[in-house]
Amino acid sequence: QVQLVESGGGLVQAGGSLGLSCAASGNICSIRSMGWYRQAPGKQRELVAVITDGGSTNYADSVKGRFTISRDNAKNTVHLQMNSLTPEDTDVYYCHAEVVHISRSIGDYWGQGTQVTVSS
Repeated sequence: QVQLVESGGGLVQAGGSLGLSCAASGNICSIRSMGWYRQAPGKQRELVAVITDGGSTNYADSVKGRFTISRDNAKNTVHLQMNSLTPEDTDVYYCHAEVVHISRSIGDYWGQGTQVTVSS
């Protein structure tokens, strides 16, 4: 089993910045990709940003140039730096990891979610 523990988030004014962090622990041999998704009530969960173990990144068009994702492979952590936030960024943000277990099986895991609220 793998646990993802998120931290960060909260309330910020439009134009401000926030950082989200996620730490993975448990039955981990390696982590192929780590990323952040967000979901508003009644809507589908959508990709915000993802980073591979090789450092390749992919961002949603709506956050390009404002958000930066990074990871520490040795610590199994991922960080999302969010700048120039707008009220449209208000959502629950979820950490995701594609984990290779010690047995070499692969599993997808999610964090519990953290609220980000941007006031106008």
